Amino acid sequence: MTQTVPHDAALSAMFETLRAQSRKDGMVSWQTRADRLSRLRSLVRDHRGTIGAAISADFGQRSRHETELLEINHVLDGIHHSLQHGQRWMRTQDRKRSYKYWPGRASILPQPLGAVGVIVPWNYPLDLSLGPANSALTAGNRVMIKLSELTPHFGALLAELAARYFAQDELCIVNGGVDTGRAFCALPFDHLLFTGSTAVGHQVMHAASDNLTPVTLELGGKSPAIIGPRAGPAGDFDKAVMRLVMGKTLNAGQTCIAPDYAFVPRGQAARFIASARRAVAAFYPSLATTSDYTSIISDRHFQRLQAMVDDAVGRGAQASPLSDAASDPARRRFAPLVLSNVAPGSRVLEEEIFGPVLPLLEYDDLEQVIDYINQRPRPLALYLFESDRKKVERVLTATVSGGVTVNDVFFHVGPDTLPFGGVGASGMGAYHGETGFRTFSHDKPVFRQPAFSLLSWVYPPYGRRAERLLRMPD
Repeated sequence: MTQTVPHDAALSAMFETLRAQSRKDGMVSWQTRADRLSRLRSLVRDHRGTIGAAISADFGQRSRHETELLEINHVLDGIHHSLQHGQRWMRTQDRKRSYKYWPGRASILPQPLGAVGVIVPWNYPLDLSLGPANSALTAGNRVMIKLSELTPHFGALLAELAARYFAQDELCIVNGGVDTGRAFCALPFDHLLFTGSTAVGHQVMHAASDNLTPVTLELGGKSPAIIGPRAGPAGDFDKAVMRLVMGKTLNAGQTCIAPDYAFVPRGQAARFIASARRAVAAFYPSLATTSDYTSIISDRHFQRLQAMVDDAVGRGAQASPLSDAASDPARRRFAPLVLSNVAPGSRVLEEEIFGPVLPLLEYDDLEQVIDYINQRPRPLALYLFESDRKKVERVLTATVSGGVTVNDVFFHVGPDTLPFGGVGASGMGAYHGETGFRTFSHDKPVFRQPAFSLLSWVYPPYGRRAERLLRMPD
C-alpha cells in the first residue's frame, strides 16, 4: 500500500487553511466542541473492527484484543471524559486578589490556542493520534495529524475516515515519510505535540524553535521495574512477576512505558526467570501460532533487537528464553527472553529496548537501586512491586520519573484524572483529561476594573494618601 506524500506547498496550503479558520473562531462554543468530540467518538465506534484490522496489517500480526484494550477503549474513555467535564473546564475562573486591587475582579479565561499539530509514532497509532486530538478539540482547537510511515494501512484508513467525519479545516491527516515529517515540524503551529524517541524529539524541538512553537514532547527512555524485598501485593512474588511480564509482552514490548529492565533481590534471579516462564506459558500457551502475540513492526526493528541480544551475550550475559517457541524472523515474532549477568556498557543497558527482552539486575539493598536510577536520565515510567509502605514511600520520594504504578504496570496512564507526560530526557509537558485541556489552551488573565479603583489614590501628584497605601502590608 502506498501513501500520499504532500509536497511542501500542498502541506503548507493545508496548514494555512486550518490556521486561517482557527483565527476566525474566537471563543469556540461548547456546542461546537461537543459536536466535534461526538463525531470523533463515532469515527472510532463505527469502524473499530476496520481500525483493528488495519493496525494488524501494519504490524504483520497485532492482537485484536490488545488494540481494543490499549487503543480503542482508551480513546473512547478519554472522549467520554471530555464530554462529561469539558464544559466545566472552559468556564471563566475567578481568582482572589489583594485588597489593594479592590473592587476590581480578577479571572482566568481559557482560550483555544488555534492550530495544533500532532506527530504520531507507529506503536500505538490510534491512541497517540486521536488521544491528543481529543484534548485539542476539547480545548476548541483545529488539529493536523502526521502519522508514521510505518503504519501505511492505518494511515490511509484514518485519512479516509477523517475526511468523512470532519471538514479538512477541522481535523486533517497527513501521511508521508521523513521529508514530510520535517516539513510538518517546520510549520508555525500554535502548539506541537510529538510522541517518539528522544533522538527525534531533539530534532522536532529544534525545528519548532524556529517558529517559537511551544512543544509537548512525549519521549521514552529506560523505565525501570523493581521487585522489592517484599514483592507485590501481600508479598506475592509470582503475582508481581506475572504483572511485570504482562507489561513486557503486551504489544511485544513495543510500548514507551514498558518495563525496560528489572531489579530483583540478589539470589532471586533464577526464581524470577522460572516464574516469568510460567507467566508466558499462561498468557501464550502456543506462542508461535497464537493471534494474541504481536509481531515486531519491521525487519529493521527485529534485527535491532537481535543485535542487542547478541551484543549482551557476546559480553557474557546469559539469555533465558521464556517460551519453548523460537523467534521467527519471517513473521517478525520475537520470543520473550530474560538477560542476566549483563555487563555494564551493553547496548541493552544503554538504549531503550522497545521489545520483549528484559535485562535482569540483582541488588543487595534498595538504596543501590535508587542510586542507580538517579544516576541516569529521568525515566518515563517506574514500576515498584513492594508491600512495605515505608519502602514504597522511600522510592516514590527519592526518585523522579514521568509516572509510577505500584504493584502493577501501565495503570498510571489509564485514568483521565491523571496527567501523562515525561520529565527531563523522557519528555516535557503532559496531557490527558483536564491536563490535556490546559495544555492546548491559553489561560488568559483578565482584570475588570469598575468606575472606582482604590489604586487611583496613588496617581500623581503623590501625597500622604499614596504614602500610606504604598506602605500598607499585603
